[in-house]
Amino acid sequence: MLAPSEQLLPKVVSSVEAKELSDLGQAGELGNALFQGPLALDVAIDEESVKIKKLTGPVAGDADCMLFPNLESGNVFFKACSKFGGAELAAMVAGPTAPCVLTSRGDSTKTKLYSIALACLSAK
Repeated sequence: MLAPSEQLLPKVVSSVEAKELSDLGQAGELGNALFQGPLALDVAIDEESVKIKKLTGPVAGDADCMLFPNLESGNVFFKACSKFGGAELAAMVAGPTAPCVLTSRGDSTKTKLYSIALACLSAK
């Protein structure tokens, strides 16, 4: 559950929502997975940042899936990874009544396939 900081910032909506979702996840309300938030992006994916900041948790430094606070930040991250880093990744929008992939006409065939597969797996 991403937010600007791993500290709970009561005046920052994404921080409060990340904490609320994390608490629901840890209570087993969101399925069989490990949840932690709020987390800044660096501590969600980088073990060195976790060590430097002396954090602990079930996800810190080793997130398999990240929930962004809004479409804008998720889309910017997705495109930055694919265009600057050459990443092939899957992305989707959670919440609509039907799966919604987050791809662009400029994405690779693999990225489109991964995103469609992720959306199919999440469909109920």
